[in-house]
Formats: sequence, structure tokens, C-alpha cells
Amino acid sequence: MSQGSGPGVDSTAGTGRSARPLDEVDRRILDELVRDGRTSVRTLAERVHVSRTNAYARVERLLRDGVITAFRARVAPEAAGLGTSAYIALKIEQNTWREVSAELARVRYIEHAALLGGDHDVLALVRAPDNAALRDVVLNRVQSIAGVLSTRTWLVFEEFDGERSPWA
Repeated sequence: MSQGSGPGVDSTAGTGRSARPLDEVDRRILDELVRDGRTSVRTLAERVHVSRTNAYARVERLLRDGVITAFRARVAPEAAGLGTSAYIALKIEQNTWREVSAELARVRYIEHAALLGGDHDVLALVRAPDNAALRDVVLNRVQSIAGVLSTRTWLVFEEFDGERSPWA
């Protein structure tokens, strides 16, 4: 099940309003949904100690305000056949982020990309089946994008997610 308007889209932009600040109940709802996006409204209401009507209305508001942008399955990369992960740092020509990011979004195996401030301009997370596929992504796909000046690749040997949600 997917909701929202896509990555990086602020549903309040251009509407002349901003989302209201999150209160403690909103934060607890977000924490529960981050842990398990399939949680029923009934269970959610029980866990955060509000009525089902209140929980439903809050989730709807969080969706409408663009706070919740999607409900997704979290996939274990290795179990899904993506045994090689790496971060690729890119230096790009000034003012080419829109074009470069549009091209990066079309490259298979790139899971995430971000515009940075600092020594590198862009950081991309790649999850590929093996080193040969990673090599193809970096040398053939990414380095051939107009505006990319250079790349630097770091292999991921091991990783973990933080134990706590920032909403708790």
C-alpha cells in the first residue's frame, strides 16, 4: 500500500499553510507505524491510549499534511539477492543536481541519493546482486551521467538500523 506524492515532495509547499507541530500522541503514532506500518487502527489506538476515532483522524491528518508519505515493506537486501552494498560519493558540476538526480533515479540498484554540503555533492546508496553489477552501476551508468565529474565508492561490510525511532 503506498500513499503520498513521491520522494522529496512537500504536500504543504505552495498551499500557503504549514503542517501543525506534532504533539506527543502524534509522535507515539509515528513510532508505532515506523515499527509496523501494517498495525491496525484498533491496535494503534490501544498502544497510544486514544480512541479508534482519534487514532484514525490523526493518521488521516498525518497523511494529508505529508508527515506520513508512504507505507512500505522493509526488505532485507541480502535475503532478496542484493548481497553487495556500497555508498557512492559524486562530485557534480554546479547547478546540475536536478538533471543528475533525475538520471540517478533511473539507475537500477540505486536505493537512495542525497544532495550534500561538504567535500562531495551527492551520496548514493547502491544495493546490487554482486560486485560485477556494482562495477557496472558505478563505471558504466553513474560515471556516464552528464554533469558527474567524479565518483568515490565505499563498500559496506556490515550495517544496522538504529534501535529507536526518532519519534519515540
